[in-house]
Amino acid sequence: MSKYVIGDIHGCYDEFCEMLSVIRFSEADTLICLGDYIVRGSQSLDMLEWLENKPDNVITLRGNHEQEFVTSVEVMLRTDKLATLNTDILSNKNSQALYETVIYYLEQKSPELIMFFDAYRTIRDLLFKKDKTINDLIRWSEMIEKMPYFYETSVGGKSYIAAHAGYTDKGSKAERENFCLFAREESVEHGRDNCTIIAGHTPTIIEGEFAYNDGKVFRYYDKQHNCTFYNIDCGCVFRHKYDNARLACIRLEDEKVFYL
Repeated sequence: MSKYVIGDIHGCYDEFCEMLSVIRFSEADTLICLGDYIVRGSQSLDMLEWLENKPDNVITLRGNHEQEFVTSVEVMLRTDKLATLNTDILSNKNSQALYETVIYYLEQKSPELIMFFDAYRTIRDLLFKKDKTINDLIRWSEMIEKMPYFYETSVGGKSYIAAHAGYTDKGSKAERENFCLFAREESVEHGRDNCTIIAGHTPTIIEGEFAYNDGKVFRYYDKQHNCTFYNIDCGCVFRHKYDNARLACIRLEDEKVFYL
């Protein structure tokens, strides 16, 4: 019985499945996923379908790209309502038409916002290449909305908190949730006394970034607060660009890292 944490899969479904084989993940184990299951990689649909049918021993947290997916779907539904389009959400053609309408309205009325709508064209690919519908998008969006921002657990008497980008107990609820999704270098300055934070979000493959570690897991220890911070995003989806990019998974019992 082991607890594993994995993060930032980014549509690399084949690598994700291979990692489950590497760690010999079983029904007796627990897997904590840090978010960013989709976007950038070519297998976002596979990941969404896996998330819908995941085993009960898998805990899924939301990442910033899941949150952005939800926001883009909300924009589509709001546009449909405001323009009284009455889109048939079960129709692929109607779903494509609504998507194009959103692009048109943003270009005409809010061009400064168009870069934030479906920024990596994940939704466009789902509708135009995978023949999915607004109904599918709504179902996935509702699934994401149920994902927590962080997860606390204890292993061998040690306290662990898993979150997509980092954890803080300071600020309002909205500020804390935003930190969990988007924190960068400030993530090592927050946390909780006598605790270990497991996060991702910032790939460890890019020189100049705070978490750079040549594609290996980044570790930082705050002696004053006895708080250890791990960044396990080793940039798997960037393998086409960086030779040191890989997928990482950490086992909490001994903090052993597995690479793929």
